[in-house]
Amino acid sequence: MDTPLLVTQIPITTKELHLFYRIDRELLCFLIFKLHYEVTQSLLVMALWLWLEKIGYHNLIHKVASLQGTLINAIVVEAITCLQFLERDNPPIPIGGGLPLTKMLIKKDISLEMFISKRYTAMTGIKIVLNETCARVFNDVLQIVLKRKNIIETRGSSSTTSRTHALNMPLILPGFPHPLFGSFDLLPRNENTSLSDESIWIQKKPYDDATNDDKSLFLTFSRGFPVSEMEVRYLFTANYGDCVQRLVMGGNHVKNDQPLFAIMILKMVEIVDQILAGKRVAKLQINGKHIWARKYEPRL
Repeated sequence: MDTPLLVTQIPITTKELHLFYRIDRELLCFLIFKLHYEVTQSLLVMALWLWLEKIGYHNLIHKVASLQGTLINAIVVEAITCLQFLERDNPPIPIGGGLPLTKMLIKKDISLEMFISKRYTAMTGIKIVLNETCARVFNDVLQIVLKRKNIIETRGSSSTTSRTHALNMPLILPGFPHPLFGSFDLLPRNENTSLSDESIWIQKKPYDDATNDDKSLFLTFSRGFPVSEMEVRYLFTANYGDCVQRLVMGGNHVKNDQPLFAIMILKMVEIVDQILAGKRVAKLQINGKHIWARKYEPRL
């Protein structure tokens, strides 16, 4: 469901939040309980659809929910393919773009190529949706599914204590921390209190909450061909405009020795994809000297 345009000043209760996202919640339950998709896979599909709504594919979830079960399943398969493309290097794109049913449903151009050329933009957007929307809207559904799973796993044991212990254990969604989307934390379940954090209602651009890590590139230089900070800044601003938020040159700690690498924080995550152009590593050049750029991955 698309985010409302106005920000209310009245505290929103969890029940009101659930009512607003009723169709989204019902569709998640349909994926899990009727189509029998894994809970984490179902959550990621919903996050993908919510992100697509934010970037202009309006009312996608409502359109999916209006379909019959077999068609919903076919649309889910296409959504899973989109998620898989974010993980793969240079996958072949089928003729026509590979998303015929989704394209027909939304009546807009969309293809798997977008998930290659805009890989990091998509990953950041889906991650933000997971943590800012899905964590609130689907929290109780996920709690129920995981608790049922814990009960099933302890079934066969004659110990009532062990079953109670399973219900009280912290619930962890399988597959998280996710290699692409990071952590996902279930919130404490409380149905009757108002939401103190109303950020879910604030009209934002899709990537306003992108972190510096999301927007960072790791640059490497060839030994013997020193590249200055001024040259790096000129290379990227000349090609992508005023895009550099911060640049940290690094390398050997010997005085006057050339930097061997740099970490560059960009002003927008979209520029990461513009620079990499769908590749894992981009090769650039300035004044006859090569610069290799790849997505910065912080050490955990």
